[in-house]
Amino acid sequence: MQIYLNGKLVPQEEARVSVFDHGFLYGDGVFEGIRVYDGNLFRMKEHIDRLYESAKSIALKIPLTPDEMTRATLATVAANAKRDAYIRLVVSRGPGDLGIDPAKCARPTVVIIVTSIVLYPAELYEKGIALATTSVRRIPMQCLDPRIKSLNYLNNVLAIIDAKKAGAIEGVMLNVQGRVAECTADNIFIVKNGWLKTPPELEGALGGITRAAVLDIARKTDISCSETRMGLHDLYNADECFLTGTGAEVMPVTAVDGRQIGEGKPGKTTQRLLAALRELRVKDGLRVDYDAPVQLPRIA
Repeated sequence: MQIYLNGKLVPQEEARVSVFDHGFLYGDGVFEGIRVYDGNLFRMKEHIDRLYESAKSIALKIPLTPDEMTRATLATVAANAKRDAYIRLVVSRGPGDLGIDPAKCARPTVVIIVTSIVLYPAELYEKGIALATTSVRRIPMQCLDPRIKSLNYLNNVLAIIDAKKAGAIEGVMLNVQGRVAECTADNIFIVKNGWLKTPPELEGALGGITRAAVLDIARKTDISCSETRMGLHDLYNADECFLTGTGAEVMPVTAVDGRQIGEGKPGKTTQRLLAALRELRVKDGLRVDYDAPVQLPRIA
């Protein structure tokens, strides 16, 4: 495996980051997870835009332009000759000292990893999964805007630990007002009386790229949709429920906290959206030229 590290491709075993890097010490940085489907980087522009927006919000200047970052990512995928893969794009504050002052970090660290990923077994798309509500509340916007996709994922890590203790493989996170925000690594949708609904970003949800793709699909078809505040009562009484995410795609949910959702199997709207997304994922994005010479943009 070839890893992009600060302007160079290096073997996996040689990809080393300083122990003084503030991404390692404090979770000070941003990241993106991007899928490659048959050589197509799904919604690449949207992922790059979100990366740079997250970096701007934490006052982190990425040492590559968005176009250079895109070219570096395409080159890394091509160098690894993977047609179906998961990309982890990471930008940390870079090496500094043991203090928290980011001004002590001379240069950000840029890493691009291209590997395989399977988050949910294929059979779960046929039968759905059960969720458990976690006791860990989503960090409120007054403390840290959840739309920033930062390296500090401890809030989500503690929530998934809680969900797994309850016997679930994914957990529902509520905000401090007790309303549904999102899941630990996915956005959440319900269908009720023909309406597709998902919590607004300002309720504590990350603006997922797959979430946006599903809303786009719904708006272009005859599926009525809205971003709506909701509580657990709404989840429990939904006709359908599903998750969206880069890894999850569209994952049906058939139970929440022991309450059966709808008929206890993936609903028609869920199946329809999953099929539409699977058609879209090889069309909407950037194609990799695997035969072109690998050219990496330089980092000053």
